[in-house]
Formats: sequence, C-alpha cells, structure tokens
Amino acid sequence: MKGRRGHRERHAIDRRGWLRAAVLGANDGIVSTASLVVGVAAAHASRESIVVAGVAGLVAGAMSMAAGEYVSVHSQADTENADLSRERAELETNPLAEQRELTAIYVQRGVDPGLARQVAEQLMAHDALGAHARDELGILENGRARPLQAALASAASFAVGAALPLGVTAAAPGHFLISWVAGASLAFLALLGGLAARVGGAAVLKGAWRVTFWGALAMAVTAAVGTLIGTAV
Repeated sequence: MKGRRGHRERHAIDRRGWLRAAVLGANDGIVSTASLVVGVAAAHASRESIVVAGVAGLVAGAMSMAAGEYVSVHSQADTENADLSRERAELETNPLAEQRELTAIYVQRGVDPGLARQVAEQLMAHDALGAHARDELGILENGRARPLQAALASAASFAVGAALPLGVTAAAPGHFLISWVAGASLAFLALLGGLAARVGGAAVLKGAWRVTFWGALAMAVTAAVGTLIGTAV
C-alpha cells in the first residue's frame, strides 16, 4: 500500500499575511475613492473635476497605504528580529537553561515530563532557535513580518479597488452619477467581503454585510458633507 508522498495540508491561516494586506487595500481603495467621488459630485462639481479628484485620491491613497503598511510591518519585523537575537544569545550562553525552559513549556501543554524533556532535546539538536522561536516566542514561519511584500500588496490592491469606482464614474450618466457610483461600489464591496471571507474560511454573508455596511455609511456621510459644502458655496 503506497503512502501519500508530498502531502501537505493547506489552512486558511497560511494566507493570513497577504490576505489581510490585499483585502484591506482593496476595501480602502473602493470606499475612499467612491466616497471622494460621491462627495465631490454632491457638491455639484463637473465630471472632469470629479475624475481628477478620484485619480488624485487613487495615487495618494496607494502611496499612503504602502508607506503605512511598510512602517507598521517593519516595526513588527524589528521586534521579531530583536527577540530572535536575544534568544540566540541565550542559547549560546546557557543552552541547558533554555532546554529546561522549553521542557517546561511542553509540560504546561500537557506532555509527560519525561517525554517533554526528550522532545526538547531532539528539537534543540535539530534547530534550537527555530524551536524556541515557535514554542517560546510564538513566531511562526508563515506569520513572519514581510514589510516590502505587505507594502506592495497594499498599494496594488488599493489601486485596483480605487479603479473600480473611477471606471463607473467615467461611464455613468451625469444625472445618475452618484447613484451609479454608490450602487456599483456597494456591489464591489459585497463581492470583496464575501470573497475574502470565503478564502479566509469565515462566513461569506457576514463578511459581505460587514464591509458593505461600513462602505455605505462612509459614502452617506461624505455625500452629506459634499451637499452642505456645495450649498454653502
């Protein structure tokens, strides 16, 4: 009977890093740009002014997302690297104490003390730093901070999300521009929320509703502000 070779289970958590950055970027791109377009349109601006404002929002938003994500994730990476450096030094100066520490961790998780000691010895002989990073510090390989990857994913997904309401803005009839942009953007948000929930293993309807609600609220508030400014001017 042949065993399964090369079998590897895939879990939703394996996609956590890139999924978070991509969904956050696309969601912000749609909400920010659609709200900007609706707000400017509510102030009775021309279509050309609305499109220019939308494009400016796309570029500024993508750069802001990239910079913010890079700084945030880089700070996380710095913390992880500092903890790993400290752990590496402790392993070099006092490996027996570190082995006892690892053994105690496994005992607390319910492993028999004798077996826990053997597991700690074997794991440290194989990869001492990796064992402590995973079981003491909670740093997993599939969860490591990757600043550049997160920044690029956020910027690209924001630009893609922002391009959707901009495309509708360019194609919508003048008198129905606000309703077209708002309706299409809410549909995009529902699709995005449902897709993200499905990929992440969560409830699809709940994910779609959550994103759509906040998008609708953002556009409603921006439209109200735009109307007030347009009336005042």
